[in-house]
Amino acid sequence: MTSHSAIEARGLVKRYGHVTAVDHVDLTVRAGDVYGYLGPNGAGKTTSLRMLLGLIRPDEGSAKLFGRDPLVEGVGALDGVAGFVEAPRFYPYMTGRRNLELVAALDGGDAAERIDAALETVDLHKRQHDKVKGYSHGMRQRLGIAGALLRDPRLLLLDEPTTGLDPAGMRDMRALVHRLASEGMTVLLSSHLMSEVEELCDRVAIVARGRVIHEGSLEELIASTSGRYELRTTDDDRATAIAARAEGIGELETTSHGLTFTAEERAVAALTLSLAQAGIGLTALVPRTATLEELFFRLTEGDQEPRPALRVIDAKGKVAA
Repeated sequence: MTSHSAIEARGLVKRYGHVTAVDHVDLTVRAGDVYGYLGPNGAGKTTSLRMLLGLIRPDEGSAKLFGRDPLVEGVGALDGVAGFVEAPRFYPYMTGRRNLELVAALDGGDAAERIDAALETVDLHKRQHDKVKGYSHGMRQRLGIAGALLRDPRLLLLDEPTTGLDPAGMRDMRALVHRLASEGMTVLLSSHLMSEVEELCDRVAIVARGRVIHEGSLEELIASTSGRYELRTTDDDRATAIAARAEGIGELETTSHGLTFTAEERAVAALTLSLAQAGIGLTALVPRTATLEELFFRLTEGDQEPRPALRVIDAKGKVAA
């Protein structure tokens, strides 16, 4: 079973009348990944998760969890898989612990023996005997993760776990997900918050209008958007005039802090030599890598292809280490 990906979805399609909510989605989540499923609200993320868990049947395609198809093997395909889609639900008139006891009874096996550890992990052990109706939204989200942990999962699926939380609750939830991932658990985190995905995830799928428009390493994806430089000199006006005439320099803009431009490595080296020959000193020349937010809008709203990563060039035209 360990030879299989944690999640392997191919060609998932779900239609509701004339609306295609999920449009031929492919996903590969490897064991050990912290995988971000990133897209705006209404992009089809929750529908995709429901199909992965076998809660709804796809109109086309298939999904497997550790090599098992929930629609073929039933609940047995969910062994080692836990999480929640949308918000977790509990009996508000019962205590947090009593709710977990009911979950454990449904799961069977030794789930009940993990209640104390789960409460400790999500930092609810001091509030376990309080009724859930008195819990904050963040506490209910953490109780949902505690319920998932009773299954001793190898794969945890979380659908917008920080939605509706205040900044402190978001910080605590992210710290919890980070801790679980550091212990070797595979995590699929569905979110519309780019800062959250950028902070927690090592691989990402970006989805828009029901389609995955990028899937892969987050680090490589961000690095691939390099190509814009920020330049400050001892004479920015003259430097701008020289850059405007230089071959291979594009998208030249001046700002209050200097100038920015796009260029390939050879053009950057040539520009630095031209500036030096004109007696203009460089005070800073640094690459500007796009944030995930900038990249997301570039991919979803434009047709730009990510450029190859560029390296820092020093004032002498040499590649910096």
